[in-house]
Amino acid sequence: MSPHRLVLLSLALLLAACSSQPEKASPAPAKPKRPSAEQAIAAPLPGHLRQLSGSLLGIPADAEAEIALLQVDSKGRPLKSYASQRLLGQGGALPFALSFDPQSLPGDGRFELRARVSQSGRLILRLPPQALNPTQSRDFGPLQLVRAP
Repeated sequence: MSPHRLVLLSLALLLAACSSQPEKASPAPAKPKRPSAEQAIAAPLPGHLRQLSGSLLGIPADAEAEIALLQVDSKGRPLKSYASQRLLGQGGALPFALSFDPQSLPGDGRFELRARVSQSGRLILRLPPQALNPTQSRDFGPLQLVRAP
């Protein structure tokens, strides 16, 4: 076969490949759904774990809330986080459930439940620190947040 015919054949194949229908892209895999706070609260808790639950009030829609069980020093400064949860506000009460293993906590530590809410990257609300005994499960009920300074 002459080089001239080989070039023409290659161009014809290239043109045919470009004119065919593109393959349909497979849909992107769906994001795995995170269990909602309601599902986490309703799920049975293994015997060795404890749970802090309740609901945060006054969180605007599309604001991001973070609630955490923290060990704090004598001046109230956070030392370590033992459980945390991020939630997206829907304009109403926002239920939460933090599960943790009390055996992983130091026996002589001070512990607090804290929460903060940000919207568009700006801190807008916070929960005043709630002192707690981490050896027991506790339902805090509805918790009112205050404006952040």
